Amino acid sequence: MSTAVRNIFVSSALPYANGPIHMGHLVEYLQSDIWARFQKLRGHNCTYVCAADAHGTPIMIKARQEGITPEQLIERVSAEQHADLKAFDVAFDNFHTTHSDENELLVRRIYEALRKAGHIYTKTIEQAYDESEKMFLPDRFVRGTCPRCKSEDQYGDACEVCGATYSPGDLIDPLSVLSGTTPLWKESEHYFFRLSEFGDRLRTWIKSAALHQNITSKLEEWFDAGLRDWDISRDAPYFGFRIPDSDNKYFYVWLDAPIGYLASFLQLCNRRDDLDFDDYWMAGSDKEAYHFIGKDIVYFHTLFWPAVLEGSGFRQPTSVFAHGFLTINGKKMSKSRGTFIKARTYLDNLDPNYLRYYYAAKLGPGMDDIDMNLDDFVARVNSDLIGKLVNIASRCAGFITRYFDGRLAGTLDDPELFAEFVDASEKIAKHFESREYSKAMRSIMALADKANRYIEQKKPWAMAKDEKQLPDVQAVCTEGLNMFRTLMVYLTPVIPAVAEQVQKLFNEGPWGWQAAGDPLLDHTISKYEPLLTRIEAKQVERMVEQSKEPEATGDDDETGGGDAKSPEITIDEFAKIDMRIARIEKAEPVDGADKLLKLTLDLGGETRSVFAGIKSAYEPKTLEGRLVITVANLRPRKMRFGVSEGMVLAAGPGGEDIFLLSVDAGAEPGMRVT
Repeated sequence: MSTAVRNIFVSSALPYANGPIHMGHLVEYLQSDIWARFQKLRGHNCTYVCAADAHGTPIMIKARQEGITPEQLIERVSAEQHADLKAFDVAFDNFHTTHSDENELLVRRIYEALRKAGHIYTKTIEQAYDESEKMFLPDRFVRGTCPRCKSEDQYGDACEVCGATYSPGDLIDPLSVLSGTTPLWKESEHYFFRLSEFGDRLRTWIKSAALHQNITSKLEEWFDAGLRDWDISRDAPYFGFRIPDSDNKYFYVWLDAPIGYLASFLQLCNRRDDLDFDDYWMAGSDKEAYHFIGKDIVYFHTLFWPAVLEGSGFRQPTSVFAHGFLTINGKKMSKSRGTFIKARTYLDNLDPNYLRYYYAAKLGPGMDDIDMNLDDFVARVNSDLIGKLVNIASRCAGFITRYFDGRLAGTLDDPELFAEFVDASEKIAKHFESREYSKAMRSIMALADKANRYIEQKKPWAMAKDEKQLPDVQAVCTEGLNMFRTLMVYLTPVIPAVAEQVQKLFNEGPWGWQAAGDPLLDHTISKYEPLLTRIEAKQVERMVEQSKEPEATGDDDETGGGDAKSPEITIDEFAKIDMRIARIEKAEPVDGADKLLKLTLDLGGETRSVFAGIKSAYEPKTLEGRLVITVANLRPRKMRFGVSEGMVLAAGPGGEDIFLLSVDAGAEPGMRVT
């Protein structure tokens, strides 16, 4: 082990403060937490920070929908997010918010430095505008068909299928996410950062950053396509920081969000005497700085961000580490299948150590997606953590307590075998350092197999029947417990809560990495208490059931709402609802949707398409020609399957018991219901 102490800054991408943490988010937070914990265990000065990403149009709109201020929304959601992450033992040294004095100070400081250096200019552009909402649309509030690979329903800034980046105006058949209408294009003056001038400087940084091949390959594609200057402004209404010397322009959330890493660190520095902000973040710093991110935001973190830092006199990241997405049972997380699992739902059913270990057993340094097969999850946790790891302690500790008053022997039974466990230290450390967690877990579990074979061969339970062999029992169980302890030192970054329990078992304080090589001899241990129990399949089944939500939104990949009672409305508000008679001209199933039917409605000379979650109760053909009641003035909604232009009224508890409201046979399509 190197004796040089490193000074390391670590950040995770900021969770957006408009919804709960879910299983996909946890891939990143657990990956980065494990790495930060490992660095601290090795004796390095490692500071791990994060913050709530609190600005942008989605925050503003969600707050408006809930009838609260954006500040109230982000305060509530960020507190819930932080609580869930802490429950998974994600140990930030600081968790802040981008809506803070520190962040505004740094945003203005960086902007002024960029402007003074000539890296900022203004120009008039055409921008998507939603006429019905009376607002300019952020890139991600416009969806359409990718201009390069022709994949449908892609965001207005980047394609999730082929990775192309573009402007909303490049989309084929663009639609507003807010209203489902085709946006207009209006002129507006915007502020731009001259990213195009940083090509050579970025290439120099890329070489020094030793980025993973997955990232460098993607960067070459973007360089070949040509770097484009970056629009860093947005028009009012917008929730964020106003650009100095402007009346209605705000900094784009993607400018102030990464600065939030620095702002969280600055707040921590203001509280601690041992940290100096400038030492870590000004140009020329010899400290290390690493960002853990998802592969969907590589463009921002490996082009915009290092260029902004370099152009404003700050240091660039030492490197950027990107991971892939999470699938569950081989598919994208789904609300209707119950695999869109929120962190809190998991915690209500299962121990967080299980997930920490399972993700570690899957994760490598690249951007490959990882799959959480729920059957494999149960089998691997039960086999590795319970059947292999905990089994070592449970087989040995009882004999030490029963026959030797908890006292370990003064010598090991097989020093050469223990030396094998110690000799694996640097190999396992290298795996952790390079984020090859899956390799580290395989190495650790291979050693656990050796420990179990040793105990099986020695059979202390049989030796204990002969009083003359009791000294051998003590030596064998001391050997077994020391092998277990060494494995737990290696696993401390992965399952820290279990490591704390094991430290109590051995009557020890917190370990350093070197503790793995120091056997604990002639030492009294506490009575063994169960460390982990097996996962039962019913626990996972219950978690999946609790995660299921109706598919009626057609939007499986967004966080869901709650069961709160709807707010009361006045009679005047109710009078605004335009309910009309409609005839179902055509009813057909929707590919990929378990509960939806697509209805083509005749409203008396006007035809509309409506998606209705009534498939479980009606055969499509039986509906054709039937008269129904529809809400005719409901704003169109862009769904995964198309645009729904209204709603048909039905009642019932669900499943087969869904009943379309009856309509008098003498009624005609288009008639208003009063």
